[in-house]
Amino acid sequence: MASGHTATREKHGREVRVWDLPTRLFHWTLVVTVAVAILSAELGVLSLHMLAGETVLVLVLFRLVWGVVGSQTARFVQFVKGPRAVLDYLRKARAGGEAAFSLGHNPLGGLMVVVLLLVLLVQATSGLFASDDILVDGPLVPLASGATVAALSSLHRLLANGIFVLVGLHVLAVVFYLLVKKDNLIRPMVTGRKTLPGRVVAGDQWVEPRRAPMALALAVLAASAGLVLLVLRAAG
Repeated sequence: MASGHTATREKHGREVRVWDLPTRLFHWTLVVTVAVAILSAELGVLSLHMLAGETVLVLVLFRLVWGVVGSQTARFVQFVKGPRAVLDYLRKARAGGEAAFSLGHNPLGGLMVVVLLLVLLVQATSGLFASDDILVDGPLVPLASGATVAALSSLHRLLANGIFVLVGLHVLAVVFYLLVKKDNLIRPMVTGRKTLPGRVVAGDQWVEPRRAPMALALAVLAASAGLVLLVLRAAG
């Protein structure tokens, strides 16, 4: 009986709750907000662009804190690895070994997450000090010197192009995993659940990751929003 049960699991795999609701809401809200920021900048609707940028800042601050105190798969310690781990993952993935399987973000995906968060943090922060020297100033421009405003405005424009590149790489990676690796990364970020390969769960070594309470996520979000509002009010 035991061997038959194991064979069934090896064939069909098993679904595990991987991503909690706060992480999923953060992900899709960030996607929409970044898209709004890009489109509003292209269309010249700068009041909406600044609101979107401030929202991005709140979201990124939330994710940085959630990466420390949040659910198990959301924590940076689970997926932020050094160069050796990333290279080892690439080697195993190329060989098609099951050792390359990751419950949440794999080491390469984790690297992309960190880079995106840091770039968006710098972009949103620099936008608070950016100016077009004609009509629109960021809310914190009065607090900075002219040289600082000029430098951060240039950085803000430069990073906008970098974000296009990073988003493009992210989309290409998702498509590659879907079509080539047969690993749907989108569905788990929608449903929260991921189907583990049968060979991985056959030994019963996988258990569902620990989930942090929703109340904690709401507290972190409120603190992040409060911090941004406090900074914005500093400009009067």
